[in-house]
Amino acid sequence: MKRIKKIMALWMVLVMAFSLAACGTKPAATTTTTTAPATTTPAAEEGKYELALITDIGTIDDKSFNQGAWEGLKKYAEEKGITHKYYKPTEKSTDAYVAAIDLAVQGGAKLIVTPGFLFEPAIYKAQDAHPDVSFILLDGAPHPGDYNIRIEKNVYSVFYAEQQAGFLAGYAAVKDGYKNIGFLGGMAVPAVIRFGYGFVQGADYAAVELGMKSGDINLMYKYTGDFAATPENQTLAASWYKGGTEVIFAAGGAVGNSVMAAAEQSGTKVIGVDVDQSPESPTVISSAMKMLGVSVYDGIAAFYGGTFPGGKSVSLDVNTDGVGLPMATSKWQKFSQADYDAIYDKLVKDTDGLASTMKNDTSVKAATEIPTKVVKITVVE
Repeated sequence: MKRIKKIMALWMVLVMAFSLAACGTKPAATTTTTTAPATTTPAAEEGKYELALITDIGTIDDKSFNQGAWEGLKKYAEEKGITHKYYKPTEKSTDAYVAAIDLAVQGGAKLIVTPGFLFEPAIYKAQDAHPDVSFILLDGAPHPGDYNIRIEKNVYSVFYAEQQAGFLAGYAAVKDGYKNIGFLGGMAVPAVIRFGYGFVQGADYAAVELGMKSGDINLMYKYTGDFAATPENQTLAASWYKGGTEVIFAAGGAVGNSVMAAAEQSGTKVIGVDVDQSPESPTVISSAMKMLGVSVYDGIAAFYGGTFPGGKSVSLDVNTDGVGLPMATSKWQKFSQADYDAIYDKLVKDTDGLASTMKNDTSVKAATEIPTKVVKITVVE
């Protein structure tokens, strides 16, 4: 009996020991399975982001360059399950842009998108500092500040044929029946100049097609010298509307917000720029668009597909669907989809040397030097 009791006691000790061991391992197993959700990728767990965008100090929802570029990056990243993030520089300077790029690289970026010509000097430095990182530079080419351009194999430089987008906007406005139109650009940088000159040429081309006489179309023209929404810009736009201008093509970033505010007060119209700005105001009847999201998406796809066009600078135009008008959301009264398709086709086929002529649109020194047959240009100083 004593022997049986000893055996039972020993058995109970062993059972308790196994029970305690099992209890000791259970919490560890639970912790392991709950440290990260199943949907989180290893890169995200480590705080790493493969795709990055640096804003040009503006917001990511600026309805312009930042937002258009980010939408293209975000679309590709979400489709492919790739970690992504955007960084906002501390100020608008080359040093701040370089610092933001360095931060993105430290964060694991393999490809970085920089929207705008302000990044040209920063990318000139970054292409050497980070040779294993690829860059998509929109609306610019790397140079140290003197336009001595050097593009390394890790940089894809993308420009757009703004003159064609402006041409389509000017053509549509006149075809729609507007006779008193205006162009209010931001700073007189090449891209803005091309938008404006193309707008003049498109308006004149449509006026000739309609059989109008010299002076039948009046066009006000000015660069504000900034890309900001200011009381001064709104007052200027309001004075144009009060003087009879029916629609203003606002090609100056946030300058467009000032123009829209003036148009809302006067019951007049606006043509937006860069992206479809129709959600911004009921006064926006169309927008001269650069297909920012598409070009960013395609550039990233090429990177992951092993065909990244590094070392090249391209100008995306109507032949690559790089520019255009958002006809689905446009509020034209007379200008139809068929009209749009017809003029777009003329640009693609270079009918009558139409597209070729516009390639040299910045060769003239002032808007008043643009040869027109119908449009009368008034440059506001």
